[in-house]
Formats: sequence, structure tokens, C-alpha cells
Amino acid sequence: MDIRQLKYLDALITAGSFTKAAEQLNMAQPALSQSIKRLEQELGVTLVDRGANKSSKSLSLTAEGDALHQHAKLIIKKMAQAEAHIKSMANLTMGEVRVAVPGMLGSYYLPRRLMAFRHQHSQLKLSLFEGGTRDTLRMLQNEDVDIAIITGNDLTDEFDSHLLLQEQMVVAVGKEHPLAESDSVSLEAFFQHELVFFKPGYFHRDWMLEQAEKLGLKANIAFETNLINLIKQVVAQEYGITSVLEMVIEKHDNICAKPFNPPIFLDLHIAWKKQRPISQADKAFVEFLMHNR
Repeated sequence: MDIRQLKYLDALITAGSFTKAAEQLNMAQPALSQSIKRLEQELGVTLVDRGANKSSKSLSLTAEGDALHQHAKLIIKKMAQAEAHIKSMANLTMGEVRVAVPGMLGSYYLPRRLMAFRHQHSQLKLSLFEGGTRDTLRMLQNEDVDIAIITGNDLTDEFDSHLLLQEQMVVAVGKEHPLAESDSVSLEAFFQHELVFFKPGYFHRDWMLEQAEKLGLKANIAFETNLINLIKQVVAQEYGITSVLEMVIEKHDNICAKPFNPPIFLDLHIAWKKQRPISQADKAFVEFLMHNR
């Protein structure tokens, strides 16, 4: 039994006769009769009482035929709804983009781009999940989101990806801090000061602590928070220094951004799982970001 046979049965009942149904289906009457006959043979029941009401040339269903017709109508309706739904998704008139992003990008890189994408695709739903870089990687691996922005270090063979941007990591210091007069800051000099860091779970923090360990130094973490604005306030008030992506430091911040010496850059990729094809809405979002970097 397949959907075509069910559509034939529904057309037969709606038309009231094999002749009219065949005309509506644009097929030969014998072909329609044979299709219904094969369906009856497959199910082992009689669906159409061909001997009833011969004088009026109309047909009637057996109890089994009526029961199957009720199911057929529901199935045909659901199939039509499914087809319309998928076509809407393909045409970007329906769908959802679920994306996980690191906190710094969520606050300073994506807002304007998200609004522009939403303006262009107003019927799509955007669900943004913001957290640490470790969080975004975990959500992508667990399929809690369909796409995520992750670091180049986190790329593995299980992901397809595009390089979205390369951003410089800088030292953020208050304008009266001793390092504010420096043209650049070495990692050794950075670790000589009290630090304001994200809490565990951020690639940025993990990477910096790895560098301290390689240099045989101990990072003096004086303050921990995942609130970027609070980190900037602590730095501006000279309670510590930090390292952030260059995009985080804005003109109105009472903070100086100094490059590391040698310079340090972070590669950020937009990625998705190879074994889980992304939707047309997700593809549109990825393409939009790549064209609006």
C-alpha cells in the first residue's frame, strides 16, 4: 500500500464512479480499476462494493473500505502539509536558525549582522545561544544547535566549516596603568600583573593559562567573571588587566588596547556537523555571515 493508491481511493470516493475518477486523475479507467483491485488483494479485503446501486452507476464502500478511506484522508492531508512545510523551508518563508556563539562575538560582532539578516529573512526564527567557547563546542557536538562559531583549535574531522574571521587578541589596561605607555606587551610582562579573566569554560582563558605554564609562570587571577562589561569596568578602574579580542574595546571605554609582542590572532570558524546536514535556513545564515564579514 502506498500513497498513490490511497489518493486513487480518495478520488474514487469523491468522484462517485470509476469513470469520473479516471477522468479527474487523467488515467485510463481500467488502470484505475486494476490499482484498486491490487490494493484489495494486498489487504485481503473488499473495499468497494461494485454490485451496489448498479442502476445509478454509483459505488459504495464496504466497512473496510470506509475505514481505510478515513485513514487515507488523514494521510493525504498530512502529506500535503508536510510538502507545504518543506517547500516553505526551502523558500526561506519558514524555519529556524539555531546558532551558538562565544560571548565576545555575541555582544560585539553579531548584533548588527543578526538584525540585518532578520530584516532580509523576516519569516525565519533566530535562536542565539551565547556562552563560553567550550559551551559552543559542546552544544554543537551534542546537536543542541545546528551551527556554531568555534575556534580553529576546536576544528576536527567531524565538522565542516568556513573561516569567519581572524581577530587579534590584545591586552586591555586602564589608561593610567604602567603598561598604557607601552607599544606592545610580551606574554612575560602580561603575567606579571593581576589579571581579570573569564571563568573556566572559555578558550581565551584556557589558552592564556597554557601560555603561562609553557613559560613557567603563574597567572595571578585576581577577578573572575563572564560579564564582559564588568571585566571592562574592573580594568578601567585599575584593579587588573585582561586579554580580550580587539573588537571588545570601544572608543568610549576608558581602556587602552595593546597588542601582544609577538602579535596573537584567534581564528574563528562557523561550523556544523558533517553527518547532520544543515537546513536551507542555516545555509542562508552561513552564506549571509560569509558575505558580511
